[in-house]
Amino acid sequence: MSIFPASYPSPQYLPFNGECLKDSFQMAPPAFDSGGEGGLVLLRGSEILVHQGEGGATLPRILPEALRSSGCSPLYIGQWQGAPCRVVPVSKDTEIPAGLTGENLLASEPALSLELLSLGGVASHVLHWEKNSRFCSLCGSEMGRIGGEWGKKCRGCGYAHYPHIHPCVIVVIRDGGRVLLARKAGWPEGRYGLVAGFLDFGECLEEAVAREVMEETGVRVKNIQYVGSQSWPFPSQLMAGFVADYDGGEIVVQEEELEDARWFDVNELPALPPRRSIARYLIDTYAKKS
Repeated sequence: MSIFPASYPSPQYLPFNGECLKDSFQMAPPAFDSGGEGGLVLLRGSEILVHQGEGGATLPRILPEALRSSGCSPLYIGQWQGAPCRVVPVSKDTEIPAGLTGENLLASEPALSLELLSLGGVASHVLHWEKNSRFCSLCGSEMGRIGGEWGKKCRGCGYAHYPHIHPCVIVVIRDGGRVLLARKAGWPEGRYGLVAGFLDFGECLEEAVAREVMEETGVRVKNIQYVGSQSWPFPSQLMAGFVADYDGGEIVVQEEELEDARWFDVNELPALPPRRSIARYLIDTYAKKS
């Protein structure tokens, strides 16, 4: 049985957004760690290592000896179900300790609760920030934590840095009873999704939509309307979802970005992205509306 609902009230309720965690997790920076045993988010690449039992997946509370001896250091990220929660980076080369199972956060149907899946996403984003904030990007000196915040301050030039979140646009393009879908090389066979891309200098979100669609498919769009957003912590994106109408042009695929792009009848759609993504939300909610 899927952990994902058949539909969402709005994109706010998609996996990896804070709404999925509000009843289970309260985020807080490392300075607020008061000590004591709690849940451990063991991240091995895109996998979270959990105990799988009759009641489902749960976080381990004791760091396995194999991980302690390898130098893994837990980092406090908040309170999970009323107890301290810490993330632990685990090397991809490390064998999964006995009694634990690796569950891929990017699986189409992960064997995790929606809350645990989203917690893994938050923890993954934190580790990405930790990895990329060791040294100042201005002068190269080491960084130190700013007390009570997630930010860090350069010990050399004093510049303050804060977690990097990269805005992207993603859009479903409609034309009557058909929808434009695109495919990247490396995706599962037969799967199609939506045109998406990062913002460029001096762009608003709507301008980024028009540019990305033109660059990747050669198609013009109009009536660009914002729908909602999804945190996508792989590694650090915020996906801003849009719907737009076709405004002319023939499909010319930008081969550096896409393997294919084509129009599909809304009643004969191909394999689509998993229901954990805003791409699927946009297709399910808006593809058949004109």
